[in-house]
Amino acid sequence: MEPDLQTGASSPADNELVDVRTGTRTTWRELPTATLPEPAAVVIDSSFAAAPWVAAHAATGQELLVVAAARMEPELRAELLTAGFNVVADRGAQPPAVEHTARARPAVPDRVWLLTSGSTGRPKQVAHTLASLTTVSGELPPRRWLCPYSPGTYAWWQLVTLSLAHPGQDLVMLDPSDLDRWVDAAVEHRVTAASGTPTFWRQTMMAHRDRLTEVPLEQITLGGEPVDQTVLDQLRQRFPQARISWIYASSEVGAAIVVHDGRAGFPAAWLDRDEPGRPTISVADGELVIRSPHHGDGLAGAVRTGDAVVEQDGRVLITGRLDRDEINVGGAKASAGVIRSVVQAHPQVAWAAVRGRRSALIGHLVVAEVVLRDGATESPELLEEIGAWCRTRLPEYAVPRRLTVLPEIPATATLKSEV
Repeated sequence: MEPDLQTGASSPADNELVDVRTGTRTTWRELPTATLPEPAAVVIDSSFAAAPWVAAHAATGQELLVVAAARMEPELRAELLTAGFNVVADRGAQPPAVEHTARARPAVPDRVWLLTSGSTGRPKQVAHTLASLTTVSGELPPRRWLCPYSPGTYAWWQLVTLSLAHPGQDLVMLDPSDLDRWVDAAVEHRVTAASGTPTFWRQTMMAHRDRLTEVPLEQITLGGEPVDQTVLDQLRQRFPQARISWIYASSEVGAAIVVHDGRAGFPAAWLDRDEPGRPTISVADGELVIRSPHHGDGLAGAVRTGDAVVEQDGRVLITGRLDRDEINVGGAKASAGVIRSVVQAHPQVAWAAVRGRRSALIGHLVVAEVVLRDGATESPELLEEIGAWCRTRLPEYAVPRRLTVLPEIPATATLKSEV
């Protein structure tokens, strides 16, 4: 069913939207109307500023692409103009500035466009509708969601469509550039649900360890990166009463895997299940393959995701991108994702990245970068202890030969770290 903004005592139109930057509060119903020069690629400075354009699309079905100003570089602008989009710069001026395309084309009714993160190259345009983006069904308990994602990304649209489609799902909208103060904002606005990448949660637990538990979280969601047991256990320790979920989703196949049992990976029994209305999950040559009812336009059928998986103890673990996960060490194949999970499980390690470094003798050596937990001090003894930890849990060829300590967890505007 298409999300709508119909009136009613328990209508999604009455869900509240809060702009953390300005403190402004409104509802979907109260938003000013926006007119789109179709097809429109709207460039916005904040997540909250995108809401009127989303509401206009929900009401009229006008063709829309939302992109954060921080992502709009000249090459992307040229690509969008060539694809027939009119580029709208929403910087508060009325009317907003419009750069019209020289390749005008008919608008596609109900079309919503997403830009991929660009982690595997140039960002791609993926076509959806509000219906294909709305993947949660049934009645939901009232939640006040933190929305920390870059506007226009798949994760951002997941929270926006949740609020558009279900009563009682408020959004507290925060931009990635303001993440340092999200805990204060969440306490002030009584956020009860938050979604973020594992990198987002690790950064938060390091930077806001003392105040984080003041946020009255009832729902914690992770996605966008491989989810390991260590980060799940750390969140469970801090929020024993919250439901902790992780989601595998992408712009191409939508939300395909949802796990609520507090364990990394998903049950191997889920492989190759064929149930109406549910994605079918398979593995081919160590790669995750998904056939999803929530796919983008033109992506029907089995889609090879490019993500590497391993089966372990009855679970299927997603370890990382296939083209970056395998490290060839003297003919032996080591999984960077598996090694990363082992390093991150060390009690003094907050985050790790693993990669191969070229070696003239054996092809590659395994090396790792780590960020230590608060209270841990870099020393030769600690690095040797982490190495010994790895040697008791990994085959010899997979043990990192060099450990480099970084001062903080590196992250992109999409809340991910390059792992």
